[in-house]
Amino acid sequence: MKLKLPSRYEDIDTTYRGRLLPNSELLDLVNTGRKSMQISGGIRFLPIYGNSGSGKSCATHEISTHLPSTYVFSLDKEEIENREKLMYRIELESMKSHGKMLIGIVDQYEENVKGREKIPTQFVEHLSLIDRSELRTIPMIFIWLTTNRDFREDLVKATTRNRRILLKKDFDIIGPSKDKWHSIIEETFSFHNEGQALADFEIIQSDILKVTDENDTLGDAIEEVGSLLARFTDNIQNLSEYQVILMWPVADSLRNQRVLSFSKPREGYKLNWDIWYNELNAEDRMQLPLRELNRARLYFDVRIIPVRAADLYKMCMELDNPEYEIAPTYLDRFQKTHFFHVLLDRWDSYDYNPVRERESKRSREAAEWYSSVTNKPTLIGKRIASAIRQCGLSAEYEKTLSSPYSSVRADIYMLRKESVKSGVIIELKAFSSENTMPSSIKDAIKVTLKRHAQFAGFLQRQ
Repeated sequence: MKLKLPSRYEDIDTTYRGRLLPNSELLDLVNTGRKSMQISGGIRFLPIYGNSGSGKSCATHEISTHLPSTYVFSLDKEEIENREKLMYRIELESMKSHGKMLIGIVDQYEENVKGREKIPTQFVEHLSLIDRSELRTIPMIFIWLTTNRDFREDLVKATTRNRRILLKKDFDIIGPSKDKWHSIIEETFSFHNEGQALADFEIIQSDILKVTDENDTLGDAIEEVGSLLARFTDNIQNLSEYQVILMWPVADSLRNQRVLSFSKPREGYKLNWDIWYNELNAEDRMQLPLRELNRARLYFDVRIIPVRAADLYKMCMELDNPEYEIAPTYLDRFQKTHFFHVLLDRWDSYDYNPVRERESKRSREAAEWYSSVTNKPTLIGKRIASAIRQCGLSAEYEKTLSSPYSSVRADIYMLRKESVKSGVIIELKAFSSENTMPSSIKDAIKVTLKRHAQFAGFLQRQ
């Protein structure tokens, strides 16, 4: 997959451009110009200064998104230099606009042009002439974007003989406030990369905030995050032989939804780092080794999967009876769960359908049963391991795994030899319904990530 994090307006996906934040000052100024033209006629001219990467292009090119009565288009080199070609383009766009106010944009044209000192006078002279002739009946604002203050001053001075057309002489664009930059960067990346988060590539929020603090413009910050991304792209594959799955039985739709909210169901119930991070309090965000926890999430491909009690109920009767035989009907139901499809490592070929808990006699009986067994997690794990074996897979319960750094105990451990992740560590979270709260889910995930970060050597044991 080719990663994208565009920093220029031209590179942003066209379907994403409508989401760009509006510049309210610019929109107010355009409205002022429209009213002024309605009253006194003529055209208007607005030179805009802004540092490279401040969002000038984004703000101006998307004016029509926020002001539907306007029609925006860009002027090219020949139209800027030649009055006849300029008029031809304006007339063409006027026919397309269906009566909307025209906004023609010149986007930093002067930067790579010889003799640019002559451009302001020449272009403004063209505007002054057509203002009194061809454009007397066509309302239009010309906007010139530049990164050079002196050039902006030259544009302003060129309007001396026709000061009426100058909308404002000192309008600057500085872009969105810094406190919004990290969310803009994260949203831009996610949209252009099929919903993936920067945290999936080992760039967490503290990295982004550090970048935004050190840069003067949003564009520069995006470029630097892109550089960080390039450094990490060689390390994004999950190299561990183990996968970690948090199996969370749920007895009703509310608890099912609470667990679901921490995962990405359509991606095989991968742990949603952003949702989990947002649940952390300020103290946790300051004290937790977030980079190492995120690395463990990626390294072990951590999943969190709710499993309906109704799909376990009949399979887990008589937990104290080691001779209990699970009927084929109940094993078949278990094999149809999302949990089992993830175990098989066949999620990519699975036609996803959301899990919906419907009120029924079976669900009520299962909820009642589950409330009586949450104090027996070891026996539940033993029975589920037995069910997995009866479905043709290799599984053990209460298995201790060791590494040079630490050890972990899997409530259920499963082997699948044909997968890259050949060992599956299943942690059974048999919480009562009353304790299946966002805070308890968040804490359980925190414990699992920390334990496996130590297992991989990312953290030292304390």
